[in-house]
Amino acid sequence: MAVPFRRTSKTKKRMRRTHLKKEAPSITTCPKCGAALKPHRACTKCGYYKDSEVIKVENEE
Repeated sequence: MAVPFRRTSKTKKRMRRTHLKKEAPSITTCPKCGAALKPHRACTKCGYYKDSEVIKVENEE
């Protein structure tokens, strides 16, 4: 079995792992009702996407 000739330095190890970090999901607000939602998705509160109603949502007020 092959054995590394030299120990991998901290810098090399950390450079290799730079893409393994967690990222917070991006959140936008609905321009119609102001609810928080993911980008490029229809709003689940009011049913609008880009100024047009795409989902029928019954309001329970």
